[in-house]
Amino acid sequence: MCRLAGDSEHFGGAKPDPNAGRELLPTNVIPRHYDVTLEPDFKKFTFEGTVVIDFDVQEETQSISLHTLEIDIHSAHIKSGDAVVTSSSAITYDESTQVSKIGLKDTVPQGKAQLEIKFTGQLNDSMAGFYRSTYKKPDGSEGILATTQMEANDCRRAFPCFDEPLHKANFTITLIADRHLTCLSNMDVASETDVSSAMSGTTKKAVKFKPSPLMSTYLVAFIIGELNYIETKNFRVPIRVYAPPSSNIEHGRFSLELAARTLEYYEKIFDADFPLPKMDMVAIPDFAAGAMENWGLITYRVVDLMLDEKASGAAMKERVAEVVQHELAHQWFGNLVTMDWWEGLWLNEGFATLMSWLSCNHFYPEWKVWENYVADNLQSALGLDSLRSSHPIEVPVKRASEVDQIFDAISYSKGSCVLRMISTYLGEDVFLEGVRRYIKKHAYGNTQTDDLWAALEDASGKPVREIMSIWTKNVGFPVVQVTEDVPNSSIHVKQNRFLRTGDTKSEEDKVLYPVFLGLRTDKGIDESLTLTKRDGVYKLPNLDFFKLNANHTSIYRTSYTPERLAKLGQAAKEGKLTVEDRAGMIADAGALAVSGYQKTSGVLNLLKGFDTEESFVVWSEIIARVATVQSAWIFEDQAVKDGLEAFVKDLVSERAHKLGWEFSDKDGHVEQQFKAMLFGAAGMAGDKEIIAAAKDMFAKYKAGDKSAIHPNIRGSVFGIALKYGGKEEYDAIMDIFRASTNTDERNTALRCIGRAKDPELIKQTLDFTLSNEVKSQDIYLPTSGLRSHAEGVEALFTWLTEKWPEIYKRLSGNPPILGSMVTICTSSFAKPEQLEEVEKFFKDIDTKLFDQPLAQSKDAIRSKISWLQRDRDNVANWVKENGYKGPNL
Repeated sequence: MCRLAGDSEHFGGAKPDPNAGRELLPTNVIPRHYDVTLEPDFKKFTFEGTVVIDFDVQEETQSISLHTLEIDIHSAHIKSGDAVVTSSSAITYDESTQVSKIGLKDTVPQGKAQLEIKFTGQLNDSMAGFYRSTYKKPDGSEGILATTQMEANDCRRAFPCFDEPLHKANFTITLIADRHLTCLSNMDVASETDVSSAMSGTTKKAVKFKPSPLMSTYLVAFIIGELNYIETKNFRVPIRVYAPPSSNIEHGRFSLELAARTLEYYEKIFDADFPLPKMDMVAIPDFAAGAMENWGLITYRVVDLMLDEKASGAAMKERVAEVVQHELAHQWFGNLVTMDWWEGLWLNEGFATLMSWLSCNHFYPEWKVWENYVADNLQSALGLDSLRSSHPIEVPVKRASEVDQIFDAISYSKGSCVLRMISTYLGEDVFLEGVRRYIKKHAYGNTQTDDLWAALEDASGKPVREIMSIWTKNVGFPVVQVTEDVPNSSIHVKQNRFLRTGDTKSEEDKVLYPVFLGLRTDKGIDESLTLTKRDGVYKLPNLDFFKLNANHTSIYRTSYTPERLAKLGQAAKEGKLTVEDRAGMIADAGALAVSGYQKTSGVLNLLKGFDTEESFVVWSEIIARVATVQSAWIFEDQAVKDGLEAFVKDLVSERAHKLGWEFSDKDGHVEQQFKAMLFGAAGMAGDKEIIAAAKDMFAKYKAGDKSAIHPNIRGSVFGIALKYGGKEEYDAIMDIFRASTNTDERNTALRCIGRAKDPELIKQTLDFTLSNEVKSQDIYLPTSGLRSHAEGVEALFTWLTEKWPEIYKRLSGNPPILGSMVTICTSSFAKPEQLEEVEKFFKDIDTKLFDQPLAQSKDAIRSKISWLQRDRDNVANWVKENGYKGPNL
């Protein structure tokens, strides 16, 4: 599954008891094959189903337990051929475990058996299980399709099953639907016949698909609806992109062609064929995550598959490529080889994340994605993992219901960073050889993390398990403090657990991580140094120039003395540090100021010294670090806030004007994003010329000239128009949202409207968020803009408390989105009394669906409270001493 775009703050994390046993089905019977027949009713929003499950009966039994959720079982029989051997005597349901226990009149002996269940299910609107999705047809009427999202635990909503990853089986799916509708599943079609529908009394078609290979229930998928498609035969098996009539199917062309190239590339580097007879990728109008890797039938948010290159910018193109390549990597990691239980989720997600970057770099080296990896993936991982309420990569999961909360930056980003770290340690060729051995050995099976370590050890001869288990089984990461002994030309390094709140207790600081020091000097990089103890001393030829964690391939922060940091700033100017080194150094300095290892004024001075910097990635990190200060200072004195904004303007304006905001075909992919970022940052910081240019573009755009705003800067222009405008601009952006058929443009409008500060417009945004104009999948978009100003942050929490029953009812069927909303509405606070309000509101509320997002939000608030207590005066003095004052617009 691919997370939402910009999802670094959609915190997750499970908090189970690692010592308690897993909640699993009894293993007296083992499923081998499911024959599933389903017919949806698009008027009643239900579906009728039959499932015939072939079992191996391990020991004689008089009951069979399997998972169901919101399913009414009408009958259950044990059969032999067409003959009924025995029927159910009673069916009991345990709501807490979502298990139906079918008691049988007679004992079923050891051997083979077949269970037939007839049932009715709900074609829900929660984006889970077998659900309905709506879209606007070209004629303005509403279209509806039925689709699936089984991961993590929702196959049980579609049909009774053994809904655990270990229970791999073959699946034969049959869908009954009106003749004009397209039916899709994991496999290709075996037969299509006319049937008389008991539901409608009309003749429909029954589309039967070929049996799947062995796979887990969470990968089963099927879709019924009006769909258009395009196809390519540039790969060994046909690849199609499908979309409903609300999308221009040609916008799927980029993803289609990329999929063909990517599958071929993965087959080569994994030395394993894609084993299915076709690959379909489908745009779904209502979709909770970014995408889902169902084997042979990948489903996507529309915006993550369909790319209108004329209406979308470079960043959007990169996002689509990343998502497509992430899901295709899952066809091997997750689908062919599957974790045996959910605590191995990181094996799926960390791998797919790493491979999407690897393949992106292969096809688009000019995008320089590995440079961006440090500012994006690594910082996302370190950000969440610096909270006390983080969790290990291999998180103990007792109940399947806890899984939803670990689809987060730890499983995805930290997981991929650990893999990149071991790849750097072993060398990429050796690492990929280990991966090939892992796939070959465990194809169609289930694995644990140790199986991967064993394959890498086998390929490398190095003690991988010993080193990596410490990283995957423990929460957190270290900060490495460096002190210098000049007379002896040596450095002393010491590791301690890093917490954003800066208050690590001794009992939280017991783990000693194997830290790959990656020492860069004038002579190159020494990758052989590993700190495995609390501290160590390392001799250098001289102390003129050195830096730890070269290219930031390892997971730690480095704390230097202020003098060394200044020297490294100078070394950056002299070209001695790579882009990754410069971006990573800035990120470390910023994070260390938050936690009290350094003064915030020192970081602001460091950033000020990067005025000659030429790299997009480094600039994005500079801007992000000032933005972190601004968000923590959001409730502080206006003069200080104005001063910080003036600092940003001073930092970026000259370069923004130099690069300009005209875009042409000659601009490279990275240059386009660089121009766009500086334009937006300078405009939002009060650059008068850019504000005037943005207002001019906006006026033409709202008058109908769509070419007036280049897609790269559409979000910035909308944001500037709202920040320095009022009701007229707000209404114009709402009109753009309502009139547009382009998902990217509509999302931009949704993301921006929260920037309007006027109390009446804030109220309008919040009312609009819960209206039926905003799909549940997009509910986080209009609220996220409100976090950019103090008025919005306070209004969000008030709204959450007042509308909680409605928000909970609408989103409780999809816990990850509910958790995101809790985060959005609470984590921007920065005062002790605000933390108290959050704790008071949730005190008497059942928070089990989002206990981790809530805990992490509170940790984030605590870190800002202690940061402000330490550095409030420090920043105020720095702003004053440097003469930064507010705008006179």
